[in-house]
Amino acid sequence: MRIVVVGAGEVGSNIAASLSADHDVVVVERDPATVEELTYSMDILALEGDGASRETLREAGVEDADLLVASTDSDETNLVVCGTAKTLGDPLTIARVRNIELLDTWQASQGAFDVDVMVSTDLLTAQDIVRVIGVPGALDVDPFASGLVQVAEFQVPAESDVAGRTVADADRFESLTFAAVVHDGEVSIPRGDTVLEAGDKVVVIGTPAGVQAFSGTVAPDQTLDEADDFVIVGGSAVGAHVARLLAERGVQPRLVERDPERARELAEELPGALVMEHDATDVDFLVAEGLDRADALVAATDSDEKNLLVALLARNVGVKRTVAVVEDGEYAHLFEAVGVDVAVNPRRATAEEIVRFTQEGRVENLSLIEGREAEVVEFEVDAGSVLTGRPIRESVGDLPDGVVVGAITRDHEFVVPRGETEIRAGDHVVLFVAADALEDVMTLA
Repeated sequence: MRIVVVGAGEVGSNIAASLSADHDVVVVERDPATVEELTYSMDILALEGDGASRETLREAGVEDADLLVASTDSDETNLVVCGTAKTLGDPLTIARVRNIELLDTWQASQGAFDVDVMVSTDLLTAQDIVRVIGVPGALDVDPFASGLVQVAEFQVPAESDVAGRTVADADRFESLTFAAVVHDGEVSIPRGDTVLEAGDKVVVIGTPAGVQAFSGTVAPDQTLDEADDFVIVGGSAVGAHVARLLAERGVQPRLVERDPERARELAEELPGALVMEHDATDVDFLVAEGLDRADALVAATDSDEKNLLVALLARNVGVKRTVAVVEDGEYAHLFEAVGVDVAVNPRRATAEEIVRFTQEGRVENLSLIEGREAEVVEFEVDAGSVLTGRPIRESVGDLPDGVVVGAITRDHEFVVPRGETEIRAGDHVVLFVAADALEDVMTLA
């Protein structure tokens, strides 16, 4: 597949890095220093120029491109890039936007702006946050099979019930599969005798109920089955979206915004939320309003530094779980290292979402693990698959190493994947696959 990426900021660079091994990638960027860096660091063609220019896009080969991704930091530029590309060829166009009104307009008339797929960074980030705070201890949660299946990643704390236990001991949930363990940055497929050590990350695939039950063993002191006390600090677009999504689920969140005018706007826009005008770095205010007893606090201001401060203050006064938005992806690991439970990077989340659309053929859903060390993919099995009509323990022997059958859905119902389970044509399977094996797996399965 020939892919043209316009804009080599954090989103564009992540997209190019994720796709360069399997596709012919061309990146268009205005900044000459960035172009030079990309040329030497990735196996791609990097061009200096204006991606909204017909001449530049022609030079990038848009006429023959299968996909164009407009990922600059300007919504308007991204729309112009897509429109210009359509005058030269017929690539699938993907535009990254922040303005939710543009997304609303596009959804009302799909194909508007000559954009085939529109990805809203702020809404996507808010959706990620709402999923994560709903599963105690989770670092990431992705839905598959129309919500029948969840893929979740947890970090094992020293005080966890599963720390120091083998996978066989920890695997007490029928509707759950242990897909991977990440130890010292290395991803491996766990066996029954694999020991889950404190600090390891574990990837599980199962029903939402199974994932929720497992989360109680990872973070028993954070059980949120009855959680309804969520605090959002910051009336940014992300913060407002989080509040709206929670309200739609029947939960009344509390949103703290320092600016009086913005607080009034939010109070009018979000009737399902309690908007409080105050500075959330005021510890006395946090305690006086009972925010210290919240089940989770989301720091979603427009400042990474303030989000870190707010999250750490909240953790210090007793908030059960903290989530912070961090725009600079290089800081995400730092946030978590100093005590923030989950750091969500909008640009990385957007890049992963866009990468999903580059999967050709049968892949219906995809999630990236540890950057792209591994992937979780969903697809429909046909009669010619090596998986069809045979027990899983037998059929996986014909697949490359590094593959786990994580879940099966049949006629919109979850089927527990065990060694003796037979997969049928028409079933939807969710596989954990090492990144370097994905192409071979999709050919065989």
